[in-house]
Amino acid sequence: MTELGNDAVDVAALAIYAVYLGVGFGLRTWVQWRRTGDTGRRGISGRFGSPEWWAGVLFTVALVAGVLGPVTALLGLEPVAALDAAPVQLLGFAVGVAGVLATFLTQLAMGTSWRIGVDETERTDLVTAGPFALVRDPIFTAMATTGLGLALMVPNLVALLGFVLLLAALQLQVRVVEEPYLLRTHGPAYAAYAATVGRFVPGLGRVPAEPATRSPQPTQEVL
Repeated sequence: MTELGNDAVDVAALAIYAVYLGVGFGLRTWVQWRRTGDTGRRGISGRFGSPEWWAGVLFTVALVAGVLGPVTALLGLEPVAALDAAPVQLLGFAVGVAGVLATFLTQLAMGTSWRIGVDETERTDLVTAGPFALVRDPIFTAMATTGLGLALMVPNLVALLGFVLLLAALQLQVRVVEEPYLLRTHGPAYAAYAATVGRFVPGLGRVPAEPATRSPQPTQEVL
């Protein structure tokens, strides 16, 4: 790629990321507020230094790294040679755009249950239809897809590190914040859902249901 071509790709990556933030966070927040009078933002969960707190902090750092990837590329940071090829950048563009669109559509599929963060005092409906019938966390799958696309467009160390941090933050957020909250809130309904639907990829990350405790007394069937 020529330097002009690389600069154009870097600017395109930065533009996609700006649209991603604007649509996935700004526009979706506005839609939530228009529907409910509430922005849906709950912020970082947990006490300082807890796993829940670290999940939120890692996610924030990953978002910043997502911006710094194309910015540092424009400032001259070289890409990883093995990934510095036009087909890789074109693939990244397609994946990134698809990820942005999927992020917004899966957020809309949550309806009024959409939140950024968790508030232990509130109970929202358990959404299992639409994309949530395929995976339990389709929004995070879409966000990871966006991050992958941008990292392929601008494959320097900052962008790649940001993608790794994003994956770690999403895993931590789901495992230590959201899934325990949903299990406490929805109990057997969420347990059954988690046992049959994958976490980020269809069929993968299902959580085996706890075996039912047998009653010591015989039961009578009602016909």
